[in-house]
Amino acid sequence: MADKEPVVERPVAEEEGEDSAAAAAAGEEEDTGAQVAPIVRLEEVAVTTGEEDEDSLLDMKAKLYRFDKDGNQWKERGTGTVKLLKHKENGKVRLVMRQAKTLKICANHLVISTTKMQEHAGSDKSCVWHAADFADGELKDEMFAIRFGTVENCKKFKDLVDEIAESLAKNEGGESEEGSSAAGLLEKLSVSESKPEESAAKEESTDASKETETKAATAPSE
Repeated sequence: MADKEPVVERPVAEEEGEDSAAAAAAGEEEDTGAQVAPIVRLEEVAVTTGEEDEDSLLDMKAKLYRFDKDGNQWKERGTGTVKLLKHKENGKVRLVMRQAKTLKICANHLVISTTKMQEHAGSDKSCVWHAADFADGELKDEMFAIRFGTVENCKKFKDLVDEIAESLAKNEGGESEEGSSAAGLLEKLSVSESKPEESAAKEESTDASKETETKAATAPSE
């Protein structure tokens, strides 16, 4: 007679544990279709940059430095994107630079006729210039230095700023000449207008003298 294999009885707790695990796995695969409403409803907010009314003339990555007068040294202002933006209505051009991660403004000023870009000593990838900057919410006379990744980008930036400044200087010179011409014309008109008045005054004076002489001549003698 063959020996019967012994029957091993499994504990009840072990079997219940396996059944619970199988049920949990089945629950994960089953989609109940329930939807949970969010506690806070967020509405879409229109984000404005202040650049909506401007056209971009230049957009480049660079690193900006500001000269600290108190410490007599250059300090990094931020790494990000520098732009030259031209207003669609008044045609004014401003230089704006924001930090890459925070988008904080680190330079914000107009390009004017006296804006002059100079090459930074010892680096052909950098430029230096002075400006009345408004990045901190108030006008400050700042000296900036900007460094680009390539010589070509630095040259393109410098040439464009110089071109804008020279164009503004020519326009201001033309307006000055027109103003002088207009002033001269007004002066001539005022002189020519005064001449008839002077002539009329002289004629009135002459007529009065003649009338006096006539009366004296016809007056009866005593």
